[in-house]
Amino acid sequence: MTIKSLLATAGLAALVAACNPSPQEQQADAIEQQAEQQADAIEQNAEVRADSMENQADAMREGPTTPGTEAQADAMEDRADAVRAQADATAERVEEAGEAKADATRQQNP
Repeated sequence: MTIKSLLATAGLAALVAACNPSPQEQQADAIEQQAEQQADAIEQNAEVRADSMENQADAMREGPTTPGTEAQADAMEDRADAVRAQADATAERVEEAGEAKADATRQQNP
């Protein structure tokens, strides 16, 4: 074998190694994916609950209303906004925790 063919073989081996993720990398990717899915589910569930609250507020406003009814509807909409904000914050923490766990996994020695 010539030096040129040895270098080509070594380059090919390096390319194959780069294309095949290590077990740690695969596990880290799975952790990140799971965290993203959990965060998405949190946000989707909150959106369903918040939409329901807003629909209830709209229903309260149909027909004649009293100041008390209007205040209840406003409170219901405020609560819907709070549900969304809380879900966004929780989802962000879940994703950040997943990223931190994935980073720690990548740092482990094979």
